Amino acid sequence: MIPEPGEGFVRLSPLKLLLDPVKAVAQAVVPLVIALVGISRSDTKFWPIILPLVVLGPLVLGALPWLTTHYRLTGTQIQVRSGILNKKTSTAPLDRVRSVDLEASLLHRILGLQKVQIGTGVDDDRITLDALAAADAQALRTTLLTRRAVAEQAAPATMGRPDGLSPDQPDQPDQLAQPDGSDRPVVPAPLPAPAVPLARIDWSWLRFAPFSLGRLVLLFGGLGVLSQFADDLPIWNQETATSAWQWLTQFAVAAIVLVLSVSALALWLVVSVAGYVLQWWGFRLVREHGSLHLTSGLVTTRSITVEEAKVRGVEMTEPVLMRLVGGAELSTLATGVEDGVTQVLPPCPRGVAVAVGEAVLERPGPLIGRLVEHGPRARRRAWFRQLRNALDVIVLFAVAWWWFDLTWWWLAAIGAALLALAAAAGEASYRHLGHDLAGAHLVAGGGTFARIRTVLETDGIIGWVVSQSWWQRRAGLVDLTATTAAGTERVLVRDVRLDVAVALADRATPGLLTDFLDRV
Repeated sequence: MIPEPGEGFVRLSPLKLLLDPVKAVAQAVVPLVIALVGISRSDTKFWPIILPLVVLGPLVLGALPWLTTHYRLTGTQIQVRSGILNKKTSTAPLDRVRSVDLEASLLHRILGLQKVQIGTGVDDDRITLDALAAADAQALRTTLLTRRAVAEQAAPATMGRPDGLSPDQPDQPDQLAQPDGSDRPVVPAPLPAPAVPLARIDWSWLRFAPFSLGRLVLLFGGLGVLSQFADDLPIWNQETATSAWQWLTQFAVAAIVLVLSVSALALWLVVSVAGYVLQWWGFRLVREHGSLHLTSGLVTTRSITVEEAKVRGVEMTEPVLMRLVGGAELSTLATGVEDGVTQVLPPCPRGVAVAVGEAVLERPGPLIGRLVEHGPRARRRAWFRQLRNALDVIVLFAVAWWWFDLTWWWLAAIGAALLALAAAAGEASYRHLGHDLAGAHLVAGGGTFARIRTVLETDGIIGWVVSQSWWQRRAGLVDLTATTAAGTERVLVRDVRLDVAVALADRATPGLLTDFLDRV
């Protein structure tokens, strides 16, 4: 059970004594194998000394965190003490708690445990309780978030009276009294509002999984690891390779290409769908305790909290392949959370992403409204940027072709393909450009093949940067960057005329550019 306010320090769940040794053994398995191989080749007289150290060492080290970690919850803060030689005490005032995230790996779930991570909005530092019983973790999360909400609501209620009472509170209340028996009144704690569901998993969304290429990195990583061991396989030698090639050449080349293509597509379908299911199983997004709360995961479950007061905007991304089937992804831009960008929706229908984004912004329109176009000069800049990159690659290929004395027809074909791709990328990049000021939100469009629309609250803008390259000066364009503490800390409006950029910045943050406008 979680400690009540004011009680002494308590340890984490005793099941941590099983969790940490297993994790320690898993982390030390490679050194253990190397050590055992080395021991087997050495003099066996050292075995009675070394073997107990090799086996029992990780177990002892794994048990130490449970023995040395204590935490308690007071009326004003949560405190965690840890360490043996170097003692460490981490504290977080309850009114500064911004997020309480829960995570449970497969081993955590087997043992009925959860990891609790408490964020205070200060950099990326978090207070972590690695092993609490699942019920205690949920209770602690609810307690911390509820008390934060109560503290935030009670603070304004006591303003405006010299004695600290609520303005609408009588001088001599008789309804409530302090627990210590004094007559000083207290502000009653409001009941927590019920959770408001925003989205939940719909398994028809699985159709978007193959069109999200993010997991290609994992697939290529797995192939890279496999290639490291391919040379050691007994079937991988010159004779076997020659025999396999002779067998394949008995068939039509087109049939071989078709079989390989179908096999690769089937492998990708399995990897993408399996990854989608593992990551987004049980997905649910709700609004509660003044925060957005996301839960998902099959093997490793995640429970992520983003305080709405810290959410400064959203970003909707439509990758090129997913856009063909009407899909999109949605992330929030917030301050005081890790990386600043939190994906709150899996690949899903664009309409769902727009609806959830508008619910988070509490304003319809910014994600679907028409953007101000940047004009023909911006189009020429987008084309020029992509064609210049393609020409750089073609020059490198030409040098390689000359060095290895290869057939130039292949270089001509590759160059033509690169130029055509660059032209398509340039046109797509321009079509995604645009900006708007929708009420209290700055909207910026961008992206090359993926269409990205970023919506940022103007209250979250802390400054502006106007930059101009040599080529942009020739075209009379600038890049306007809104600096913010949320998300990636910048929102870029690319290739816009200087007068339009200055006017946009002045409308978004009136008074911030007064000195600059006086000098223009």
